[in-house]
Amino acid sequence: MTVKGRVHKYQDNVDTDVIIPARYLTSADPAHLAAHCMEDIDPSFAGKVAPGDIIVAGKNFGCGSSREHAPVAIKASGISLVIASDFARIFYRNSINVGLPIMECSEAAEAIDNGDIVEADFDSGIITDITKGISFQAGSFPEFIKEIMAAGGLVEYTKGKMNNG
Repeated sequence: MTVKGRVHKYQDNVDTDVIIPARYLTSADPAHLAAHCMEDIDPSFAGKVAPGDIIVAGKNFGCGSSREHAPVAIKASGISLVIASDFARIFYRNSINVGLPIMECSEAAEAIDNGDIVEADFDSGIITDITKGISFQAGSFPEFIKEIMAAGGLVEYTKGKMNNG
């Protein structure tokens, strides 16, 4: 599976409190969360993100609290992929659980700029900055994680497995 989109670039240590501020946790509705996604770090984010866009960030993306609302907000906003140097472990796992594709690649996170058009292939792990004409190799997910992501998250994956015996 491949995705292609325009990049929204952020720095190191983007925590879950700026991905979805606590004052908006009064609802678990994905549309409500998407409307306030990244509001404290990028107030214009919700108005400029388009379906398929990609977030690129530095180190420790998703640090802070363990709230699952953060990857839900990002996914519901239309983001198709988050690329970062590395992720906070709980955010990494929560992203897989909700079906938000993520890729770790320090070289890509450093070289890709805001507004670049990027394409990523989940099977090969190749990230291509189309704007700059350069590619990077990220690790690819094991097959079972790809299946979870393709199903839309762990709940849908599990439902599918239970329905198929």
